[in-house]
Amino acid sequence: MVKLPPVKALFFFNCSTHEGVHHSHQSVSFILHHLLASGMLSEAQSVLVRVISGKVSCKLSPSSLIDHLTQTHFFSKPTYTLLYEALVNAHVHSQLPDEALYFLKQMIGKGIVPRSNTFNNLLDLLVRSNYFGKAWEIFNETTSKALLDIYSFGIMIKGCCEADDMIKAFQLFVQLEEMAFSPNVVIYTTLINGCCKNGDVQLAKKLFCKMEEMGFVANQYTYTVLINGFLKQGLKKEGFQVYEIMKRNGVVPNVYTYNCVIKEHCNDGNMDEAFKVYEEMRQKGVASCVVTYNILISGLCRVQKHGEAMKLLDQVNQVGLRPNEITYNTLIKGFCDAGKMDIAVKLFNKLKSNGPSPSLVTYNTLIAGYTRTENLEEALDLIREMEERRISPSKVTFTILLQAFAHLNEMEKAFEVHSLMENSGLASDVYTYSVLIHGLTIKGHMNEASRLFRSMGDKNLEPNSVIYDTMIHGYCKEGSSYRALRLLEEMKEKGMVPNGASHGLTIKVLCKDGKWKEAEMLLRQMEDLGLEPSVSLSNLICQTKSHVLNVDST
Repeated sequence: MVKLPPVKALFFFNCSTHEGVHHSHQSVSFILHHLLASGMLSEAQSVLVRVISGKVSCKLSPSSLIDHLTQTHFFSKPTYTLLYEALVNAHVHSQLPDEALYFLKQMIGKGIVPRSNTFNNLLDLLVRSNYFGKAWEIFNETTSKALLDIYSFGIMIKGCCEADDMIKAFQLFVQLEEMAFSPNVVIYTTLINGCCKNGDVQLAKKLFCKMEEMGFVANQYTYTVLINGFLKQGLKKEGFQVYEIMKRNGVVPNVYTYNCVIKEHCNDGNMDEAFKVYEEMRQKGVASCVVTYNILISGLCRVQKHGEAMKLLDQVNQVGLRPNEITYNTLIKGFCDAGKMDIAVKLFNKLKSNGPSPSLVTYNTLIAGYTRTENLEEALDLIREMEERRISPSKVTFTILLQAFAHLNEMEKAFEVHSLMENSGLASDVYTYSVLIHGLTIKGHMNEASRLFRSMGDKNLEPNSVIYDTMIHGYCKEGSSYRALRLLEEMKEKGMVPNGASHGLTIKVLCKDGKWKEAEMLLRQMEDLGLEPSVSLSNLICQTKSHVLNVDST
C-alpha cells in the first residue's frame, strides 16, 4: 500500500475493513498520514469517525488507538497539525463534545493553532449540546491562541442569547468591533431576537435602527423576530407597523411572519382580519403549513365558529398536509368547551384511527369535557383506556377528577382519587388542597377541612389567600365567629389581604353573636386595607350595638 496513490490506498483500506480484517495501529497510522500528506483532510476525518465508532477492527481499543496516533513520531509536523484538526472535527461529527474539547486543548498545548473552521465547529457543538459554560470558557481561554473570525463571535453571541445572558452577548458584540470585525445582519438579528425573548423590545428596536444606519438590509427573519417581540409584549400597534414597513421595503414575509400576524388577530377574536392576512399569504405564493391552519382553527373555536373550523380541517387534507396532534387537540377542546361532546368524541376516534396517537393532553381535554357535563362514568372509562395505552395520568388529570367529584359533593370519591394520585407518586400541591378544602366546606365538614388545612404544613405547603378565604367562609357558614376571626388575623400576620367577602361574612357572624366591638374594629380594618364596606354592614353594626346596649341597660 506504500506505493499506492492515496485514493487507491484508501479503497483497499476500506475494502479490508468491510471484510473484517484486523488492522494494526501501524496500518491505521499509515493511511491517515498518506491522506493528510496528500491534503485529503475530509477523507482522513472519515477514517477517524469510523475508528471512534469502533467500525475499524484493531487490536487496540478506539481510545488507545487514537492515543497512540497523537503520541507517535510517524507523522511529520505538517501532517501532525492536520491530524489534530481531523481528530477534533471527527469527534464533533460523532457528537462527542467532551472528547473534541480534550483534543482541542491538547492541540493548543502543543503549540498548534486551530483553524477557525475547526474551532467554530467545536463551539457550535458545545452550544448545541447545552455546554454553553464550556464554550464560554474555551472561547476566552483561546482568544489569542486560535484563529477567530466573525462566525466564532456569531456562534458565541447566539449561545449567550439562548442562555438568556444578554450582558455577555453585548460584551462579545463590543469585543468583535474592537477586533476590527464588522457585525453582519445575522449577528444583529441574533441580538434583536435575544432582546425580544428577554422582553426588552425597545433595545431590540434600537439595534434594528442601528443596523439600518450601518447600511445593512434587514431580512425576513430580522423583521419577523421584531414583529413577534412587539406582539408578545402586547405592543400591537408597533408590531403591525413593523409588518407594514417590511412589506413597504420589498421584503416578502415568510410563513413564520404570516403565522405571527395571523395568530395576533386570532387572539383578538378578529377572524376577518386573520383571514385577510391568510389570503394575502396565498396570493404572495407563500405556502401555509400545519401551524398556520392550527392557528386559524384555534381562532375559529375561540369565537364559537366550530363549523368553519371543521371545514379548515378538511382543507388541511386537501392541500396535501397532514393534521397533527395539535390540530385534533384544538378541535376537541373547542367542541368540549361548547358542550358538544358527541363531535369531540368523533374527532377523538378519528385521531385514534387515522392520525397520530392521542396524547396525555388529548385525554385530559376530553376528560375535562366529560366532567363539565357531569358524565363521570365516561371520564373514568377514559382513565382506564389511558392505562391500557400505557399513558400515565398526570396531576392535571387527577385534579380534573377531584374538581368534578367535589363539585358534585361526592367527597368520598374525591378523596379516593386523591389517594390514587399520591400512590402514583404525584405530590399534592396548594391547588389540590384548595379543591378538597372547598368541597369539604361546601358540605359543612369543617372539622375535616380544618385537619386538611393544618396538615398542609406537614407537606411543606403554605395555604394561600384563596384557601384562607374558603376556610373563613366555612366557619362563618357554621356560625363560628371566633375561628373565622382567628384566621383573618393569621392571614394578616402572613402578609395576606382577606377579600371583602371574608370581612363582610365575619362581621355578620360577629353581629349575630352580639360582638359589636369586634365587628366595629374589623370594619375599620377593612377601610384601612382600602376595601369599601357596604352601607348595610355599617347599619348592621349600629343596630347590633344599639340592641346590646339597650339589653345591658335593662
